Amino acid sequence: MIRYEIIVYWSKEDQAFIAEVPELPGCAADGATYQGAVANVEIVIREWIETAKELGRPIPEPKGRLVFA
Repeated sequence: MIRYEIIVYWSKEDQAFIAEVPELPGCAADGATYQGAVANVEIVIREWIETAKELGRPIPEPKGRLVFA
């Protein structure tokens, strides 16, 4: 189960929905629909974690909702 916060927004430049995971640097995906972007980023999250484990890098614990000032 994915527990990281996902931010989804429309990119006019890319003409696609972008899904970013702020807690996992560089972790993002796109999709033609909102649901597609979320489905794609869930795959990328799993791949990000798998790669981090293989490389011996730390994997941040999900913090839940992030608050920005």
